[in-house]
Amino acid sequence: MRGRSDGSQKKPWLTAVVVLGILFVFLYVYFGSQSSGESALEYGSRSLRKLGSSYLGGDEDTDLGNKQDESSTIFRLDDGEDGISPKSFPVCDDRHSELIPCLDRNLIYQTRLKLDLSLMEHYERHCPLPERRYNCLIPPPAGYKIPVKWPKSRDEVWKANIPHTHLASEKSDQNWMVVKGEKIIFPGGGTHFHYGADKYIASLAKMLNFSRNNLNNEGRLRTVLDVGCGVASFGAYLLSSDIIAMSLAPNDVHQNQIQFALERGIPAYLGVLGTKRLPYPSRSFELAHCSRCRIDWLQRDGILLLELDRVLRPGGYFAYSSPEAYAQDEEDLRIWREMSALVERMCWKIASKMNQTVIWVKPLTNDCYMEREPGIQPPLCRTEDDPDAAWGVQMEACITPYSDHDHRSKGSGLAPWPARLTTAPPRLADFGTKDMFDKDTELWRRRVESYWNLLSPKVSSDTLRNVMDMKASLGSFAAGLKEKDVWVMNVVPEDGPNTLKLIYDRGLIGTVHNWCEAFSTYPRTYDLLHAWTVFSDIERKGCSGEDLLIEMDRMLRPTGFAIIRDKPPVIDFVKKYLQALHWEAVATTDSTDSDEDGDELVFIVQKKLWLTSESLRDSD
Repeated sequence: MRGRSDGSQKKPWLTAVVVLGILFVFLYVYFGSQSSGESALEYGSRSLRKLGSSYLGGDEDTDLGNKQDESSTIFRLDDGEDGISPKSFPVCDDRHSELIPCLDRNLIYQTRLKLDLSLMEHYERHCPLPERRYNCLIPPPAGYKIPVKWPKSRDEVWKANIPHTHLASEKSDQNWMVVKGEKIIFPGGGTHFHYGADKYIASLAKMLNFSRNNLNNEGRLRTVLDVGCGVASFGAYLLSSDIIAMSLAPNDVHQNQIQFALERGIPAYLGVLGTKRLPYPSRSFELAHCSRCRIDWLQRDGILLLELDRVLRPGGYFAYSSPEAYAQDEEDLRIWREMSALVERMCWKIASKMNQTVIWVKPLTNDCYMEREPGIQPPLCRTEDDPDAAWGVQMEACITPYSDHDHRSKGSGLAPWPARLTTAPPRLADFGTKDMFDKDTELWRRRVESYWNLLSPKVSSDTLRNVMDMKASLGSFAAGLKEKDVWVMNVVPEDGPNTLKLIYDRGLIGTVHNWCEAFSTYPRTYDLLHAWTVFSDIERKGCSGEDLLIEMDRMLRPTGFAIIRDKPPVIDFVKKYLQALHWEAVATTDSTDSDEDGDELVFIVQKKLWLTSESLRDSD
């Protein structure tokens, strides 16, 4: 109602404003405290611009830092105090919809880190300090849709979910990807295999004289490392041969290639051959692959090639497809001569060479290393060096010799796949007995069966594809999923027993990680997270349970699930945050195990699909 301009109306108008103001404040406080039924859309609209300014390089004494201290106080499992939990978390700015906290170039610029770009240090992990961490939920991009289900997702994804089409035009002549309406199509091509990864894979098997031109070599070749993988079509087409590849690429000028891989349902990880070891133990892969990966293998005395040598098994292969292998011009000839001399000193031999592809093979024993002339380079690594240490360890330009067992056995002594999954590997002797291994496998088989019974009202055969076991131990959770059409990223804590080598020896893949930090993946990349005592572990380190919840939410796809198996106080802690995270409880149950973990609870939650009002408006 519009007031008149004469003085007699001023006082009632002023009174009305005051009354309306009081009413507005009352409604805001009332509904703010009773907002359990509010929609995710309303929440997003109100909170969109609440990103803590200290993460963006502003005042570090803002609420962000204060909240960090508060969260540490809340996550005390033994004091019995009922901490105050938030009704909502702020939503990150739209420009952070693809935020990877430990691979954030903005953080590098803001903190003025002095990094050597020639060594790719800017693509390695650099995590924000606690006071600079974001404390907000990552919003999905405008028009986000529930991802295409596997196996259809191998060949197509929704363009709205990864709205980056520059690779389609940049690599249009190589059949990487094609934009078609609302979807992005993946014809299966690559820089070196324009006419399809399947034909290229068969040609590699033929070069090695494997039976039926099948690269899995009757189950003896199972784990592959694909460096500089592009959108991971090589790894995608290996799956039909019962081969699993760790597709590896940095967040470089071809941004989002790993995001595309994970959206397609293909195992992939953000990483780079820079200054630190890859996060894998020694002797993990039967094959390493580089197809036009643009890596200078001769730099720093061949240190990057020696890192591949560390993670390759005895008798493992390195398939290298590059113009240097064909040696057409003077520069290619020079590189080929120097690289050939280097791998010869490393005791590699050419297994096969055809056109622009060469396949080298590692020796089966230490004999060649022992027969080298004194002083020849590269040297053998020091005897006190731990070849399996893989978290934040600097690379060294040295050859990793085999263990006495592998030397005597002339190989890794692993069973062929799929028997490998449930056969105790030789390296188990570092941790326990075959009886322990068999009991662990059976225990997790029962637990996985129980999980699926609890999830059954919510999932069908194609609901889940990308799975992460956040504390994988011996890899038996993943082994329990062998009949499901999923793949598992097995994560082993950086400060515990280094069982990751057993996981690889079972024909599975994974990485080392510290859950006090963010994981090296894009937002919205996993359908299921399994957290067995992960919260209890980080609490003992003095890290924030609230930060871990926000990180889990970042990794989870909308409608994805988290299975949290932990002590009752942890479950109570997580329940306080369901509303703030837009998660809903699916099931809670006591542990039915008759073992020492019998006091654990199982709590299953599902992440809701929510969009900010700005995202909805942009998608209209």
